[in-house]
Amino acid sequence: MKKLIFIYGASLTLMLSSCEKFLDLPPQNGYNSENIFDQVSRAEMALEGAYTSTFSNELYYQFGMGTDECISIESETNSKNQVSNYVYNPATSPTSTYTSMYSGVEQVNVLIKGIEGKTNVADNERAQWNQILGEAYAIRAKNMLNVVRFFGDVPYPRIPVVDAGTFTASRVSRDTILDGCVSDLQKAIELLPWKSESTNSIERFNKNSAYGILARVALYAAGYSLRWDLETYSPASVKLGQRTDQARVKELYKIARDAAKAVIDRGENDLIDYETVFRDVVNGKYNKESMLEYAQKGLNRNNAQVGYTNGFFAHQNSFYAKAAPQMIALPSYYFEFEEGDKRRDVAIANYSVSATSQYHMNTYSGNTIGKFRVNWKSETGPAVNRRDINWIELRFSDILLMFAEADNEFNNAPSQDAKDALKRVRLRAFKGDASKVGTIASSYQDFRNAIIQERKLELGFEGWRRTDLIRWGILAEKLAASKQEVMDLATRTGRYANADLYRAYKRTDAKVFLDPKVALEFVSFKSEPTSLERSSFISQGYTIIRMHSNESLSYANELTASAVWVKNIFRGLEKNKSELFPLNTSFIDNNPGLRGQQHPLY
Repeated sequence: MKKLIFIYGASLTLMLSSCEKFLDLPPQNGYNSENIFDQVSRAEMALEGAYTSTFSNELYYQFGMGTDECISIESETNSKNQVSNYVYNPATSPTSTYTSMYSGVEQVNVLIKGIEGKTNVADNERAQWNQILGEAYAIRAKNMLNVVRFFGDVPYPRIPVVDAGTFTASRVSRDTILDGCVSDLQKAIELLPWKSESTNSIERFNKNSAYGILARVALYAAGYSLRWDLETYSPASVKLGQRTDQARVKELYKIARDAAKAVIDRGENDLIDYETVFRDVVNGKYNKESMLEYAQKGLNRNNAQVGYTNGFFAHQNSFYAKAAPQMIALPSYYFEFEEGDKRRDVAIANYSVSATSQYHMNTYSGNTIGKFRVNWKSETGPAVNRRDINWIELRFSDILLMFAEADNEFNNAPSQDAKDALKRVRLRAFKGDASKVGTIASSYQDFRNAIIQERKLELGFEGWRRTDLIRWGILAEKLAASKQEVMDLATRTGRYANADLYRAYKRTDAKVFLDPKVALEFVSFKSEPTSLERSSFISQGYTIIRMHSNESLSYANELTASAVWVKNIFRGLEKNKSELFPLNTSFIDNNPGLRGQQHPLY
């Protein structure tokens, strides 16, 4: 797969220095922004190039941490740890997502202009051109959402930079941007075929996934975000809130509900076994649940390291070679799952693999992300940090939960269809055991709370929690409560008074690919084992581990309320400030249109 490059600056903020140089460069492979529209195959290549700029490692790494699911285990001077703990300033604010997304937007802006300007489309090629155009609209919307949800009001380019007449761009209201994204996705839906009518893989947009991203965008557009007066940039004007036009908020919830329902009613996507979803993704297999993925198999684009920094721990000398997670499950997250919920042991790996290729149980502070574990693969992959694992951007379970949420918001109470959608997700979690699903809430607030919790359990470590909490307006409150939960677990107080103090398990060999192991079985001890118990279990081949100790292979730190790492979780978080990143200083330096437009509290 070759990438046709339209711009050589990383984002529109870099156009001042890069665009003139670009105009002097010869077209790559004889193609340029004029003749690529002579043939469908050339436009297809250009579209593939745009897809490479729809992802950044930051989306699951820096931005995937700092939640009530996941925290960083890097040193506190490391920039990723600082982002995870809301410690940043304009000089250190992240850049990769911003620049990658704008690069993709510029590329599809060229495509949209070129295709919409074609007047000589042959009838037998019209469907192909429509599909490319639909995908371009969908990419622009998806990329702009990724910028807005982390940076708020930002530049909003809708034409190629060479046509803009200026290389400066100022902030535009996020409401305008997200409304534009809604419009783009509605156009894409009209142009794109359903999954069953397309030959494309789920690594590219179809009507199903465009509907899903529309539902997502509409929920963000209706939700809370950190806002300020774009005329004055007064610090006093900064506040967390929804847009003031409540009629539009209501309309957006209806758009989200109807978009998700269109996918549900179509019936082409469905829930499958939860474990299988992730075994499939690590092995490059498609299924009915995964609806949109960022392609890695055979490509390893954007240096994505899925399964390496966000997987489970395997020693470099082990059978599986090195897997080096830099993020762990928040210790209390394990206890959020109800008894019998099969998602817990898939989402959270309670084991690591040693240098001698044996399973070792993790302590509470050593539990890692289990969804992308490399022992589930059929092979090592091209490199330890490039395992050919796609990134899942949209699943059908998310469609069901977005439908349920939007329906509740639109009607101010859940309909039976919304209840059924939530129940469908929960029923899968308990392997079809309806007795464990519990009563589905009927009031607006109780149902909203249930959705907030269910998304945490269903979509853990998939990159949405941080901004989900922001769009609900509860980031600071949720994280403060979660930090207290970790403290309570450390002291075995409150709901954790009966948490295991020790566990006994057997160390067995970990020396096969497509490893069937999901979780290590263990025997619980609520107090310190007696000498007799310890001798008995050891004689039977068990190893006994203290769950609050530093005995994990990964992140070997004791879980105590006085531990520095515990005290410093979310240490920089400030409500009505940290919900958005400041723009990096380099963006403002390179784009005169942004001068004087920094986040007012930075």
